[in-house]
Amino acid sequence: MNDWTRICRLQDIPVLGSRRVQRPAGMDVALFRNAEDEVFALLDRCPHKGGPLSQGIVFGNSVACPLHNWTIGLGNGCAREPDEGCTPAFQVKLDGGEVFLLRAELETLAVDLVAPVAGPKIPIAAA
Repeated sequence: MNDWTRICRLQDIPVLGSRRVQRPAGMDVALFRNAEDEVFALLDRCPHKGGPLSQGIVFGNSVACPLHNWTIGLGNGCAREPDEGCTPAFQVKLDGGEVFLLRAELETLAVDLVAPVAGPKIPIAAA
């Protein structure tokens, strides 16, 4: 189990809901649980405009981005046609009601991606 990091219990993720996992570097990872108690993990960033997928609606094996309603596949992180683009997907392991993520992916996958900024930054005028 040294390659896997225990994240939470399955019951800590609401059915048809999500939880965010903060990493030491890089953006958060969103854990999703569907109606069949399957758990998926994606970078918490829609490939379209960077919306927080953890705030989206889970249905089947997909999540709807809360910003523009893009449908993102939970298994592969890819947008459903006609939309295009993918967000990184992380491997998940369930063992005895516990949720684990692969340590190497948590430490390295997509750590170079930056979180979107909600609006333009305005410099503070010197007083």
